[in-house]
Amino acid sequence: MLVAGFLGSGKTTLLNHLLRDNRGTRIGVVVNDFGAINIDSMLVAGQVDAMVSLGNGCVCCAVDVTELDELFARLTQPRAGIDVIVVEASGLAEPRNLIRMVLGSDNPRLRYGGLVEVVDAEQFPQSSARHPELRTHLRLADLVVVNKADRVAPERLARLRADIAALVGSVPVYATTYGRIDPGLLFDEPLRARPAVAEQLSFDELLIEHDHEDHAGHRHLHDDYTSVSFASGRALDPRKLIGFLEDPPAGLFRAKGFAAFGVADERRKFVLQMVGRHIVFEPGTWSRGESRGAQLVLIGAGLHTDTALARLRDTVHDTAEPLDAQSMLGVRRYTPH
Repeated sequence: MLVAGFLGSGKTTLLNHLLRDNRGTRIGVVVNDFGAINIDSMLVAGQVDAMVSLGNGCVCCAVDVTELDELFARLTQPRAGIDVIVVEASGLAEPRNLIRMVLGSDNPRLRYGGLVEVVDAEQFPQSSARHPELRTHLRLADLVVVNKADRVAPERLARLRADIAALVGSVPVYATTYGRIDPGLLFDEPLRARPAVAEQLSFDELLIEHDHEDHAGHRHLHDDYTSVSFASGRALDPRKLIGFLEDPPAGLFRAKGFAAFGVADERRKFVLQMVGRHIVFEPGTWSRGESRGAQLVLIGAGLHTDTALARLRDTVHDTAEPLDAQSMLGVRRYTPH
């Protein structure tokens, strides 16, 4: 997972919150500081399971893919026991290059977890006026976190969120203070019975109640995330499912699950993993006695669950006549070769 945003937006505060409130997930962090003194790495030191600090400038300029792979290799070693890797980018970093670096990694234990772009609710209008590229960065995000929401009036916050939503389309826009974001929106609790890997983890324990109140009993100013499960005893229409994923409901951030497709001579089990606009299907085999239908979990902020479920129900192939093999072209486009 990449965390980016302009200087002072609250990236390190958000990271520190994740490190304190992650319910047992072991997080490995790559901290990228701009300048000779690693201030950000000092702020997170002692709270992280494994950290690699890059102190010679912007990671997207100073580190090539090979060097970044070396860092990932250290964090993804099985003995490190790391579940999730977070790259905290310099406030001057170019997110597009960071995304390319992660997606370009050939580490088989690494899976892209999306770009979280942090925005300062108070300063963003002025900062984006001085640096128009910040608005371009938002268009790359899989999740936008509007931080310091308590520093602006409600009507001003609403205008800012509407402005951002107009830029990013269906991407979730999550408002918070002090970088407080529920880790369940970003990654899941690991199952310690299986080996830890640096990727989005299983959804088996996803639907857990979270207490968003502080020790004084006051509710924090932030949005809640929503999760919804979908199950079908019948196979899906691959064209319709791809249409759902490529044009997702507003607010959808993550999706994971498996499905059978009602296509002639297609008997494989396809595992789906989606973060933002990044979709991957992995073909596999069914376990003995396993129902050959579909099970999916959706997670988002501001996600309208009824709309999402209705659209998923429309993807079910509800006739006995199998679909032709050409209907699998969309799935194959997102299947690694």
